[in-house]
Amino acid sequence: MKNRFYYIFSLIACSVSFAQVGVNTNTPQQELHVAGAASNVKVEGLNTVNNVDNLGMINTTEVYVDADGDLTLGASTRNVEILFDSENYLMDVEDPTSIIVQTGWGFGYNPAGIPMDGLAATFTLTKPAIIEVNYTVSWNIYKTASASGRIADEHARVVQTGIYFRKGNYLGPTVIIDYEGNPINAGPWCIDMDSGGINCLEQAGLLGINGQFYNNSNSRRGEYKNFHNTASDYVKLPPGTYSAMFACQLSVGSTVGTGAVKLYLGPGKDDLQIIAHYYD
Repeated sequence: MKNRFYYIFSLIACSVSFAQVGVNTNTPQQELHVAGAASNVKVEGLNTVNNVDNLGMINTTEVYVDADGDLTLGASTRNVEILFDSENYLMDVEDPTSIIVQTGWGFGYNPAGIPMDGLAATFTLTKPAIIEVNYTVSWNIYKTASASGRIADEHARVVQTGIYFRKGNYLGPTVIIDYEGNPINAGPWCIDMDSGGINCLEQAGLLGINGQFYNNSNSRRGEYKNFHNTASDYVKLPPGTYSAMFACQLSVGSTVGTGAVKLYLGPGKDDLQIIAHYYD
């Protein structure tokens, strides 16, 4: 009987030395040391049969350590959660709240658009999370002195858009740094220039920066409505209530001879989705 037990313990190579236990090793380096390149630890209480929080074979379920040091599974809503999902986020208007005035090359951005739900268009984090932002924002572009609205000067323009956050509702202060205290997207970015395009009136952390060129050569033909910019981005945010806002830039290499050109942001359908990836 003694030889049998000695054989079993030798087979799994389990040793106790100075309160250290080794599996597949006689020289454990920690209190519990599982050796072997293909080794693993199996806890039947965490599998799909015994734990409803296990997401199954095609997903990864995060394992957490609770206050007692016990290993637990986070519920699916605790791992990933859709905080905000709007199929038409901005008010469908062409007025001073949505206008972007053309500037020369290389100037900052300007805020544009008001959420359809107004001050209620917010999302709340109860703990730190990696925030995923997905958006599609519409825009129309006009030469205001033209009867048809079409631009015909053949100048290549760039329409760039981005998302930034305000604390509380859309009237609150801008968010410039992330959860770890770093400037968002290597910012801060100027999201509000004065009318002369010289001085920055407000800064924020700008996400999902994306753009496209626009040009046209015929005052009777050519599209000037129903364009969209689309982007995705990520940022770590601390707990709090936030509102997402848009900033836009309409720039051209030279404004000489271009006339008065304006862009309206958000006059069509604008999708916005905010997803939290919890890690703490």
